[in-house]
Amino acid sequence: MRDGGGTVPVAGARSDPAGAAAAAALSEGELLSLARQGAAAAFREIMRRNNRRLFRVARSVLRDAAEAEDVVQEAYVRAFQGLSGFRGEAGLSTWLTRIALNEALGRLRRRRTAVGLGAVDAAAREERGARILMFPMAGQDGDTSDPEGAVARRQIRRLLEAAIGGLPGRFRLVLVARDVDGMSVEETADVLGLRPETVRTRLHRARRLLRAALEERLGDPLRGAFPFDGARCTRLTEAVLARLDLAGETSPSG
Repeated sequence: MRDGGGTVPVAGARSDPAGAAAAAALSEGELLSLARQGAAAAFREIMRRNNRRLFRVARSVLRDAAEAEDVVQEAYVRAFQGLSGFRGEAGLSTWLTRIALNEALGRLRRRRTAVGLGAVDAAAREERGARILMFPMAGQDGDTSDPEGAVARRQIRRLLEAAIGGLPGRFRLVLVARDVDGMSVEETADVLGLRPETVRTRLHRARRLLRAALEERLGDPLRGAFPFDGARCTRLTEAVLARLDLAGETSPSG
């Protein structure tokens, strides 16, 4: 992520002699304890575990990858500066997600005269086809042994991102939280300030809208999928005829 103007000013920040490998094996509570002591490895591991989720939430609100990265950076700065105020009533990931969501919504309010998720809905209607850009993952699209498969995966991901980006904001946020990030219904409700039954209703609606969008985008390609004509068709036909000892025979006339 881009440098937002200096390092995170956490009092007593220090290197963790245990290193990144040891931090990766720690529980969230253990990481939090070490972070409160200023262990740099703990901060790195907390960010490694939450970067993707925070970016997706911010991106689903702002619909701009660069600004979403800035939001994630700002969310971490605020969170790490305020660790003493974290009481643990929700999980650390949930708390960080709320901070990122609030920062993103605040930027959206400053950007537009319309406020809140209604503005996200308007943005979705105005900017159909925008894409949600995910953080690249290790090995993602990087299998050099299967370049055609990598290309196909990229195409499918772009298609899905465009379809998700076209959903109204209130549905898009729930879908990203539940189906992309894998949050539970309860955690999604907690992060977004909704009732669990509202999350379920919006998720059901979001899935229906996404299915319709994909069907609209894929209608013609799907009908043309798995073509079996030209040389392939001829080759198979001749192979079958050969096995029937009919190779070279002409079809009966009239």
